[in-house]
Amino acid sequence: MRLTILGGGGFRVPLVHRALLRDARAQEGGPRTELVLYDTDRGRLRVVESVLAAQAAAEEVPGGPLVRVADDLDDALRGSDFVFSAIRAGGMAGRVRDERVPLAEGVLGQETVGAGGVLYALRSVPTALEIAERVRAVAPDAWVINFTNPAGIVTEAMSRVLGRRVIGICDSPVGLVRRAARAVGADPDTVSYDYVGLNHLGWLRGLTDSTGTELLPGLLADTTALTSFEEGRLFGAEWLRALGALPNEYLHYYYFRRETLAAAREAAQTRGEQLHAQQDTFFAQAAASDPAAALALWERTRLEREETYMADSRAASGGWQRDSCDLDGGGYDQVALALMRALSSGDGTRLILNVPNGTTLPALAPDAIIETVCDVNVDGARPRPGGPLPDAELGLVLQLKSVERAAVEAAVSGSRRAALRALALHPLVDSPAVAARILERAAD
Repeated sequence: MRLTILGGGGFRVPLVHRALLRDARAQEGGPRTELVLYDTDRGRLRVVESVLAAQAAAEEVPGGPLVRVADDLDDALRGSDFVFSAIRAGGMAGRVRDERVPLAEGVLGQETVGAGGVLYALRSVPTALEIAERVRAVAPDAWVINFTNPAGIVTEAMSRVLGRRVIGICDSPVGLVRRAARAVGADPDTVSYDYVGLNHLGWLRGLTDSTGTELLPGLLADTTALTSFEEGRLFGAEWLRALGALPNEYLHYYYFRRETLAAAREAAQTRGEQLHAQQDTFFAQAAASDPAAALALWERTRLEREETYMADSRAASGGWQRDSCDLDGGGYDQVALALMRALSSGDGTRLILNVPNGTTLPALAPDAIIETVCDVNVDGARPRPGGPLPDAELGLVLQLKSVERAAVEAAVSGSRRAALRALALHPLVDSPAVAARILERAAD
């Protein structure tokens, strides 16, 4: 199997490599994976290559992945079975701008949510479409696994070129499922679940154990269990019981918009600024270190990154630290590996993915990308049927899908009108005049 990672100099690439190493150990002599890395930042790519070499040496896995650095995009894609897209158009400096411009206008600035997410989409989609066109030309049989943010919008854009051969992934839903299962004493690996929505805008509506017993009502009724994990502490037991479901953590920006905006505006740094400084320090120090020291530095930096995830939202909900339960969410690397395994073997699986809607949510177009539970096998990923969303949740999904589609239109055509629509229709942007000023500031 050949796996290509676009954005191969990204900070989290060693997590994918580690998952491949551990999978190779479990397979005991199965087919060897070739891991191809491509990135426009050659300096970061060299650092990641060094970290992977140290990680392979530390793990000592016979038959572990062979790592190769590609010279150009076509070289990276040619012959690939899977293409993992995790790019960041504009780099971390672009993310900082996406967050600061909206905050200057008094609305939320966040990488994937609100005006910041729309600005990021306007920059990400053109590059993602270029990649999709090259995949279609050079590796038409490859499966593209998209982790480029905003994942739902980018997957929707790429699907216009690649159809069902692009699948979006995110680690937030699986983390929610695993935390909820542990809170009720169930095995996270054996529970079944009902989850639907859009990327960073979904709800866990059902959780059953291996006997078919529904666990969610009992969890919602048990305040101690409910507030023992991240989402329970973020949203509070009273609100979760009122909803009758467990929202994705990113819905905290919608349900508690006043509090999260205040926390973001009071923070000394945006999340982008924090990560920009952190990663610049890591890559500079790692470039001057031997591979073993670079790996140890990466481990320390990764843990710090995970511990500070969504710090503004935690501050808005009373201020608390993530514990080991919150940190162990399953990881996008595990989701990607499970997806690749199901697509390439006869063993099917069930995963929460970003795929075309079909008939899952009748109010949306069949080709609209949603995030829901899918059955996956060698033929691809198909969303499972589920019950309808309540009016309030459906209304939010419909509004955000309109935003997403306007953002794709604007990114493809360059239409200012479409970009203004995408920003002004977002529920976290409170005025078309504010949306127009954000567009002007972003263009400066």
